[in-house]
Amino acid sequence: MITRRTLMAATGIALSGLVALPAVAQETVKIGLVLPMTGPFASTGRQVEAGVKAYMALNGDTVAGKKIEVVLRDDAGVADQTRRIAQELVVNDGVKMLMGFGLTPLAMSVAPVLNQAKIPAIITSATTSAIMPQSQYFARTSMAGPQSAVPVATWAVQNNLKRVVTLVSDYGPGIDIEQGFTNQFKKEGGTIVEAVRVPLANPDFAPFLQRVRDAKPDAVFAFVPSGVGSLFMKQFIERGLADAGIKLIGTGDITDDDLLNGIGPAAKGVITGHFYSALHDSPENKAFVEQVKKDNKGMRPNFMSVGGYDAMTLAYAALKKTDGDTDGSKLIEAMKGASWVSPRGPITIDPATRDIVQDIYMREVKEVDGELYNVEFATYPKIKDPNVK
Repeated sequence: MITRRTLMAATGIALSGLVALPAVAQETVKIGLVLPMTGPFASTGRQVEAGVKAYMALNGDTVAGKKIEVVLRDDAGVADQTRRIAQELVVNDGVKMLMGFGLTPLAMSVAPVLNQAKIPAIITSATTSAIMPQSQYFARTSMAGPQSAVPVATWAVQNNLKRVVTLVSDYGPGIDIEQGFTNQFKKEGGTIVEAVRVPLANPDFAPFLQRVRDAKPDAVFAFVPSGVGSLFMKQFIERGLADAGIKLIGTGDITDDDLLNGIGPAAKGVITGHFYSALHDSPENKAFVEQVKKDNKGMRPNFMSVGGYDAMTLAYAALKKTDGDTDGSKLIEAMKGASWVSPRGPITIDPATRDIVQDIYMREVKEVDGELYNVEFATYPKIKDPNVK
């Protein structure tokens, strides 16, 4: 079950006193789920929570003889709160695993907590390559951002889009994705005409898109956080880039399943690379989508949601492998090399990096049964984070 708890009154807990409770046999194993349920990134929290709930609805709330209780706490997308909440969950609530973390700074903030308490944390959303080395107790079921960019670069050159402007939001994930695309694109023989970075706060894409149009590339490769994808798409059309014959390609964040129908016809024909589409054709995904819609008034799951679903899959798999032993070092060891068929397709947790290895799909936005979907048309299998050697 999932319980919501009000934030503790305590304002801080010294790390010197941060010790996980003894891993003795117990009937209930608590998992702390830390998400932005309020504030500008609340849609991320809502989707991840839906994925966690869907997994438990389909697979039950017991594993290895233990009952699973998920303790959900809202960090509002503020790193200081994330770290404090993580400390409280470990010390006061006795959680044996943490998961969630909607943004890179939030994930980064809990690394000292993990290292002191020696318990695992499964990242459901944050994507920056630099997160994983911060703690040997991190595992990830979202993605490393550059994973989705590499196949787009290969596809672009193969489809005669050889002169490209990159346009990304100017923060960790955007820079990672820009690097991943650029390195692969140049390796394939393409030319980067210009590299444009847009401020993350209160973005106005119009002047930057005008620069793209003036450069007259074959295409613009874009990454912006999913929440502002609709604004980006609107300004892309208004600035006449499509009319000028400039193709829009990018990562799946710009055509987020949760927001795609709200973007409208402007999204049709956009080509993206990503690890998940709500239209992915598999029995696992059909069951997942149906469960999320059933529990959330018809909401369509997106890539954040499947990250939450797979975090629970990994947590259950680790507990099965340890036969219910909740020692943190044993749990993280059990996560290394785990493989399963997710609603997104086959995935593996790399035993060396604890990061996800997964298929990336090329997709085109099309209308299907009166709704817009990312329709997969090519698969690039077993992609690792290209920024980690």
